[in-house]
Amino acid sequence: MATYKVKVATGTDLLSGTLDSISLTIVGTQGESHKQLLNHFGRDFATGAVDQYTVQCPQDLGELIVIRLHKERYSFFPKDPWYCNYVQICAPSGRIYHFPAYQWMDGYETLSLREATGKTTADDSLPILLEHRREEIRAKQDFYHWRVFVPGLPNYVHIPSYRPPVRRHRNPNRPEWNGYIPGFPILINFKATKFLNLNLRYSFLKTASFFTRLGPMALAFKVRGLLDCKHSWKRLKDIKKIFPGKKSVVAEYVAEHWAEDTFFGYQYLNGVNPGLIRRCTRIPDKFPVTDDMVAPFLGEGTCLQAELEKGNIYLADYRIMEGFPTVELSGRKQHHCAPLCLLHFGPESKMMPIAIQLSQTPGPDCPIFLPSDSEWDWLLAKTWVRYAEFYSHEAIAHLLETHLIAEAFCLAMLRNLPMCHPLYKLLIPHTRYTVQINSIGRAVLLNEGGLSAKGMSLGVEGFAGVMVRALSELTYDSLYLPNDFVERGVQDLPGYYYRDDSLAVWNALERYVTEMITYYYPCDAAVEGDPELQCWVQEIFKECLLGRESSGFPTCLRTVPELIRYVTIVIYTCSAKHAAVNTGQMEFTAWMPNFPASMRNPPMQAKGLTTLETFLDTLPDVKTTCITLLVLWTLSREPDDRRPLGHFPDIHFVEEAPRRSIEAFRQRLNQISNAIRQRNKCLPIPYYYLDPLLIENSISI
Repeated sequence: MATYKVKVATGTDLLSGTLDSISLTIVGTQGESHKQLLNHFGRDFATGAVDQYTVQCPQDLGELIVIRLHKERYSFFPKDPWYCNYVQICAPSGRIYHFPAYQWMDGYETLSLREATGKTTADDSLPILLEHRREEIRAKQDFYHWRVFVPGLPNYVHIPSYRPPVRRHRNPNRPEWNGYIPGFPILINFKATKFLNLNLRYSFLKTASFFTRLGPMALAFKVRGLLDCKHSWKRLKDIKKIFPGKKSVVAEYVAEHWAEDTFFGYQYLNGVNPGLIRRCTRIPDKFPVTDDMVAPFLGEGTCLQAELEKGNIYLADYRIMEGFPTVELSGRKQHHCAPLCLLHFGPESKMMPIAIQLSQTPGPDCPIFLPSDSEWDWLLAKTWVRYAEFYSHEAIAHLLETHLIAEAFCLAMLRNLPMCHPLYKLLIPHTRYTVQINSIGRAVLLNEGGLSAKGMSLGVEGFAGVMVRALSELTYDSLYLPNDFVERGVQDLPGYYYRDDSLAVWNALERYVTEMITYYYPCDAAVEGDPELQCWVQEIFKECLLGRESSGFPTCLRTVPELIRYVTIVIYTCSAKHAAVNTGQMEFTAWMPNFPASMRNPPMQAKGLTTLETFLDTLPDVKTTCITLLVLWTLSREPDDRRPLGHFPDIHFVEEAPRRSIEAFRQRLNQISNAIRQRNKCLPIPYYYLDPLLIENSISI
C-alpha cells in the first residue's frame, strides 16, 4: 500500500472557497489512483485554506505526471465556483510534486493539471503528456475565439454588446441617482464584463475597489449640476474646484505651472507621453520656420542652422491626427487640428517651445505662433498642441500600444501555449486582468455612450480612426526600446528621466528573460523546433498586426537571441511601458487646460484676436470636462490587489535555476527603485512612474 499526502490550496480572495464536492485522481508513470473524495469533518476548501488529505493506493504510482480534480454537486447546495491555487503531493519516496492551477472551476467539471516542471513539446515523450498538452490547447482554442471589434485594430475576445437601460419615468422635481448618469456610461462597466470567464475577471477585491471608487465622485458631480452644465467655464480657477479630493504634488504643480513654456517643454521628456519628440536636423518644408522668427529665443551668438547642427532642435509632429472629422458635443460643433511644434534645448538644459503651426499645410490663414506673440495667442496655440497630445497619448501611446497590443499577446498565449510550457509560465503573470480592463475600456472609451462619443472632438469613429492609422504604421523595431531612443535621436538628451528609468528597467528585464530563455532553450534548434512557440508568434502577427508584413513583426523565431528580444518586448509592453503612460495620467490631466479632449472654436487663423474670453470659450464646457475627468480618474488609478513588477506569488516555476533568476530580478529592480527615489529627492518635479515598486506586472487598469 502506497500513501500519498496531499495539500490543496484554495485562493485567498473573498468567495474563492466552495461548498461543492472535490475529488482527486493521481496519475503516475506506473498507474493511476482511484478517484478519492477529499473530505474532512467540517468545512473543506474555505477561502485561504490549505487542506491536507491522505490518498491510499494499492501500489506505488511511480513518477507523478498528472492529477485530475473533479468538482461535483454536494447534496442540495447550488453550484459554487472554486478557485484552486495549487495541489502539492508528497509521494512515498518523500519527493514533493507541485501542480499549479491558479484558476477557477466554475461548474461541475474535471480539471486536469500537469506537474509544474516547465517543458516544451520536445521535452515530452510520454503519449499521455503529449495528448494532455494537445487537448489543453484544443479546449482553449474552442473557448477563446478572435473577434473583430474595429476593422484595422488588433482583434480581441468577443463580448456581447450592451446598451444602457432606458430611463424610467420619474418625478422631475425629485433628484435621484440610480447608477446611470446621462452621458456617462457607469453601468456599461458592469455589463461589459458580465460574459467574461471567471479566469479573466478581476478578483472580488479589485472589482469592489474599482467600481465603488467611481460612484461617489460621479454622484457628487451630478448633485452639483456639473454633469448637466453645458456652459463655458467662467474663470480658469473654477476648474480647480473639480479636482479629485486627494491631490498629489505633481497634480498641484501642473495646475500652477501649466502655462509656462518650461513646463510645456518638460512634459515632452517626463510627462505621460514621453515617446513622441525627435531630434530635428532639417526644418520640414511644411513648417516654414525662419531664423528671423526664432533667433530671439535661441540665445546670443547662435542661429537656427547652428542649433540644428548642434542637435539642439526638436520636433513634435502630429501629422497622424490630420484629416479627421469632428462631432457635436452639448449641441455645439467641435474642432480639430494636427499641429507641429518646434522646440529648443538650451544651455540651461530646458526644453522650450519656439514655434507652433496649427496645420500640416502652411499658408496665409495658418500663421506660425511664437513666444513673442500676445500672451493669449501663444497660450492658446500651446493648448491646441496639448489637445493633440491628448489623442497622441490616449489613442496611440496608451490604448493602442499598450492595452490592445498586450491583449493580443495575452490571447495568443492562452490559445497556443499549454500551462506546462516555459513561456506560458514566464508570461502568465504579465497578462493578469488585461482582458477585463480592456473590456471595460472598450465600453467606456469606444462605445456610443462612452467618453469618445460624449467628451472628445473626434467622437467614436475619429478616436478609433487615429488608432487604426497608428497601427498601420507601427513597426517591430519601434517596440524595441533601445532602438527607439536612437532612432528619435534622444539617446543623450539630459534630464530625460523617462529614458533613463525605462532603460534601467528594460536592462533588468532583458537579463531576467535571457536567463529564463537560455535555461529552457539551450540552442537555436530548440527555438525553431518548438511548434507551440511558432504558433504563438504567427497568431500575434495575424491577429494583432493583421498580417501586415511592413510592420517587421516576425512570423517565426529561429534563434535564441530573437526569442529573448521578442519576449522582452512582450513583457515590457505589458508592464513598464504601460506604467510610463498610465500612472501619471491623472496628475497631468486633472487640470483640464493642460490636456483638453475637445476644442469648441476652430484653430486661430490670425494673430492678435485671442482674449481670456475666447480662450475659455474654446476649452471644453463644464459637462464635457467633468465626464472626461471622471473617466480618466477611474481608469488611471490602480485598484487594490496589486502585484508589482517581479512579484510573482503564484508558483509556476519549481526548478532551482528559474527560481534563482526570479529572485535576482527582484533584487535588481529593488536597486533601480532605490536609485530613482534618491534622485527624486533633488528634483522639483519627481519622476516616479517607472519606479519598479509602482509598476504593475500586467495591464490591469
